[in-house]
Order: sequence, then structure tokens, then C-alpha cells
Amino acid sequence: MQIPSTLLAPGLSSPLQWSNFKLIAFDMDSTLINIECIDELAKEAGVGGEVVRITEATMRGEIKDFKESLRARVALLRGLPLEALERVYRERLQLNPGVKTWVRACQHHGLRTVLVSGGFTFFADRICKELNIDFSRSNALAYHEGCLTGELLPQAWGDICDGEEKKKMLQECCSQLGVSLSEAIAVGDGANDLPMMQAANAAGGLSVAYHAKPAVKAQAMVSVESAGMDELLHLFA
Repeated sequence: MQIPSTLLAPGLSSPLQWSNFKLIAFDMDSTLINIECIDELAKEAGVGGEVVRITEATMRGEIKDFKESLRARVALLRGLPLEALERVYRERLQLNPGVKTWVRACQHHGLRTVLVSGGFTFFADRICKELNIDFSRSNALAYHEGCLTGELLPQAWGDICDGEEKKKMLQECCSQLGVSLSEAIAVGDGANDLPMMQAANAAGGLSVAYHAKPAVKAQAMVSVESAGMDELLHLFA
């Protein structure tokens, strides 16, 4: 198999078959989309530098407790008007290159799609609608009188979608669909994506790092280094 230079696939020696996979789970921020939404909201709130430093340290794995990291960052957004969220979505958020082509290819070949994000439902719901994603789990920002309160809303499944919750969602979707983890693909870029990627790896599925942090690339079976996500099409026969 000829693997393009923009792909690193040290664990693969032959083309993959679409028929071997039934489900694919995606991170959202910096994976399906081009931004970290919380960082952009922080810029709107005038606390961009402080929040970006926490985000980057968290994604590199230097801050181990994602839940506490997220709570600290969300607290800094208190008082931000909802119009700022709409502005970030409308003016800054874009799908990453090749995402639409790759997601449509997966759907064409019968894979069910899952979005699991440490980001926010405000953005995740819109991305799911645009890409026709089947299942999603993300964090809900609390607001009052048109402004963020600096807190997150509890949801039926728990409090915060962190790395363990992403893995749990992947497992739940597989179970619901009668699919084995060996038939699952997990795609992400940051430390909180590693639990679901490791779960796919351990079961014989596929883990994909997309423009990822070094610690994530080191553990993924496949890494898209610089090209669009549709470069993954080269892995399939």
C-alpha cells in the first residue's frame, strides 16, 4: 500500500476494508472544526490569554483533570452575552479541510457517526446538523437573561464530557448498535481523546490522530500530519 507522506500509518501493512468498520467517533474542536470554541469565546470575553494557556496545557496532557480545567475556563466566561457565541459560530468557525468529504464517504459506506466533544452543545448541535451526525455528547453552557453564568448545566448522562465520558459514549453507541469496538474508528487531536482512541486500539479497531498533539500522535495507529481529513481515503481499498 502506498501511504502518502501526509499520513503516518506505522501499524498498517495493507489497505483497510470499509466493510470492517461500522461506526466512527469524532472529537469536534480542532478535529472536525478549525477552532477551539472556548478559546474564541474567551477572546470575546477579554480573557483570551488566560484561557488559551489552560486549554493548551490541558490538550498537551500537562493538566490531568479535564473537568477542573474546563470549569475554571468556563467560570472566566461569566457575563458573556449569547450574541458572542453566535458571532464566533458565524464568523470564525469552519469545518476543517476534507471533513465533509470524509464524513460523507464514511456515511456512504454505512458507518454510523458520533460526535463526542469537551466543547459545547451550542456549536456541536449545529455541526451535527450540518454533517448529519447520528449521535453526539458535549457540554451545555448555563445562561441567564441572555448571558453566560460561568457554569455548566448537568445532563442526563452526567456533568462533563471529558476523556472517560468520550470513551463511555463510544462504548454505549457500539452496544446500542450491536457493533464491536473492533469495528470502530476514533478520531481526535488532544489528550482527552486518548481514552476513546485507546479503547478502539485495544479492541482491534482504528485510532486516528488529526493534526494532533505529540502525545496523541505517538499512540494513534494513523496520523494525518498536514493534509485534510479526506487523506484518510487513501487507507481504504
